[in-house]
Amino acid sequence: MSGGQQETTIGVHDLIARRRSPRALDAMSDVTPAQIRRLLEAARWAPSFGNTQPARFLVGLRGDDTYAGVLAALTERNRSWAHRAGALLVALTVRRNAKGEVPYAEYSTGLAAENLALQAVAEGLAAHQMAGFDADTVRRTFDVPTDVEPLVAIAVGPAADAEVLGEPRDVERERAPRTRLPLSELAYTGTWGAPLP
Repeated sequence: MSGGQQETTIGVHDLIARRRSPRALDAMSDVTPAQIRRLLEAARWAPSFGNTQPARFLVGLRGDDTYAGVLAALTERNRSWAHRAGALLVALTVRRNAKGEVPYAEYSTGLAAENLALQAVAEGLAAHQMAGFDADTVRRTFDVPTDVEPLVAIAVGPAADAEVLGEPRDVERERAPRTRLPLSELAYTGTWGAPLP
């Protein structure tokens, strides 16, 4: 399987500790409709400002037209590996509803996407989120309304050995341990820059 995982400095839930964003996905394994429904159900239950629920998803399973449309919208670099995914999705955010402008719509959609990613881990899958796609192509291909914004594409599938990526640089990157800033650099108390004790 791809990449090792860095041990967290403080114990966190296993779903968080195991979450990765691999590019090496198993082209021979499918993502089932039942699995996709569970991922989307997890996304549905994400918190949102005032329960506005602005997150929407375009969902394609390998072989269907939606999958092909999402794949075509990806950058060439992302297409080079994402074609192995069992499912390709686009997370979109609804900017307006019947009450007007939706506050914090992107934030709420991000929370839904993270719920989806963590449910993927629970399903034995990986979810790799990508900024590298053409939002206008998504709009045209899927007739997306003007007040809905495509935010991120997501490749979902079982992880594979990093060797499927072919290029040594990509294989090495896939196998590299996860790294994060230490807590002292992102959580402060009392004054800006003063780390938690």
